[in-house]
Amino acid sequence: MKQFDFTITDKEGIHARPAGILVAEAKKFVSQITIKKDDKQADAKRMFAIMSLIAKQGDTVTVICEGEDEDAAELKLKEVLKQNL
Repeated sequence: MKQFDFTITDKEGIHARPAGILVAEAKKFVSQITIKKDDKQADAKRMFAIMSLIAKQGDTVTVICEGEDEDAAELKLKEVLKQNL
């Protein structure tokens, strides 16, 4: 299992465009990828699940990657989050 925290910097928080990019990248991996915020969690391969977290600017989310390609998934999702949120 790999996990990392990421603080949302986009002034609009997680909205449709970056959520769609995140889902597209997450679907490329076999690993289960979960995003947690407070007491909520979402499957990173489901756009509406991610948006239901209602993560705003300044909120910190935890990304958890579990599976055979978890190392690659962690690296790619860190990059995607930095570029889009």
